[in-house]
Amino acid sequence: MIELPKTDLLSLADLDLVDTAVEDGPSFEANARLKALHYGARASMPTLADDSGLEVDALGGRPGVHTRRYAGPNATDADNNARLLAELAGVPAEQRTARYRCVLVLVEGGVETALTRGTFEGRIALAPRGSGGFGYDPIFEPATEPVGGRTVGELSPDEKNAVSHRSQAARAMGELLRGRGY
Repeated sequence: MIELPKTDLLSLADLDLVDTAVEDGPSFEANARLKALHYGARASMPTLADDSGLEVDALGGRPGVHTRRYAGPNATDADNNARLLAELAGVPAEQRTARYRCVLVLVEGGVETALTRGTFEGRIALAPRGSGGFGYDPIFEPATEPVGGRTVGELSPDEKNAVSHRSQAARAMGELLRGRGY
């Protein structure tokens, strides 16, 4: 077995980068790219950034790129969940299909060199259940669960990490980077 050199991952906090990248792109891909370019220019090193969100079919794909601020710029997770549930009031469970999406973009030397995606299919529950995870997890039922089954907020961290949109995108990026010798 060939041993590859170790690649350290650093966070924005590790690099003392406290400014915020503008996320005004029309897609998850555009926003991930904007963040990777923004922080890559400041860090002067290969930079990986993500953008993720929730798309609900009955709402034409909303909240989409507005997932984090769906109920307003200072909304809490509970505020966002309440708005989404209110908009879906009266929509039957079988028509509440949704998915989490994640896009990871790698920028090296100011140029995008890799992009991976992950998708986690499911539906929006009728009411919040569970206290695990964050964001919309208490109202998102994985497609592998029956209607009314567990929400992501009721899954263990290991169960969530095995199937989530972020884990899918991260595994794909990891494979790609290992193939490049990282």
